[in-house]
Amino acid sequence: MTGQLPAPHGRKKVTLPARLPTVALALGGGGARGLAHILMLEALDELGVRPVAIAGTSIGAIFGAAYASGLRAAEIRAHSEQVLGQRFDLVRDLFAARSIPFTKLWSLIPMRSALLDPTVLLEIVMPSRLKRDFTELEIPLKIVASDFYGQEPVVFTNGDLRKAVAASMALPVIFQPVMHEGRALIDGGLTNPLPFDLLTGEADFVVAIDVSGAPVPSDKRDHPSAVEALWAISFIFERTIVREKLKSLQPDIYVDAGTSHFQVGEFWKFAQILEAAAPAKARFKAQLARVLGAETLAVTGDDAAPAVEGKGVDHAGPRRRRLGRPRKDD
Repeated sequence: MTGQLPAPHGRKKVTLPARLPTVALALGGGGARGLAHILMLEALDELGVRPVAIAGTSIGAIFGAAYASGLRAAEIRAHSEQVLGQRFDLVRDLFAARSIPFTKLWSLIPMRSALLDPTVLLEIVMPSRLKRDFTELEIPLKIVASDFYGQEPVVFTNGDLRKAVAASMALPVIFQPVMHEGRALIDGGLTNPLPFDLLTGEADFVVAIDVSGAPVPSDKRDHPSAVEALWAISFIFERTIVREKLKSLQPDIYVDAGTSHFQVGEFWKFAQILEAAAPAKARFKAQLARVLGAETLAVTGDDAAPAVEGKGVDHAGPRRRRLGRPRKDD
């Protein structure tokens, strides 16, 4: 597809090549379920699509930071598999990174500190190629944490990248809060678990990958165990927040990774989680390819894109009006 510029008097028209729509990517939080993000990043690489902006929360911030640092999905997958495959060494290193001696856990009533320091943990598990500062990133990145006392989201776009990621993943009780500029920061999922709203206006299309999941009944009992309920509390809140956001604002492509039946801490089930997310990857890849193929934009003199017809949305409901597109219910 090409676009034609008006020709000055006495001259031929100038034809310019078409451009593909730009894509911004939101990666949500969900604990081990977020390993499914790896497959969605693979889909982007396989289609040759490079996001122009990324926003991430919790485990979405981890993979978003790695991808924005220039790592390809295959590298992220190989590193994650290696780290999570070394279970005994990893457990040893995790407890070496704890913020208090493990023996105190048995006598802490009430518990006075969290188990792990998220900043130290990141140094153990993250790829060495992860950038140190936002200014070094290849793709602009926004990372969401939550202000414990201010009860509001805090969005990082500059400064120490690893500190921002540590704050975003600091799930209460498991991780100690990250202190930043006098604020106690905790898991970003508690205020913005799927930060696609931060990408409005950043690209022609916004893609949101939801890995928050929902509790799934067990075949062994008719009620959740105490441990299951404890793990699920914050993610029930997060799922509720996502549902409420989708009522008023929707991304152009929304992907539910379909890994609800895994517990949020089951990182050792790496292969099973990726296998479960494979159908979601296939649907996402097919949809994105269809959208990009149908909505190639003509380049005009001021690089303004004309209206396009396709919607690229696999769910119903109200949506914002962008690029001159009609609403779904028009």
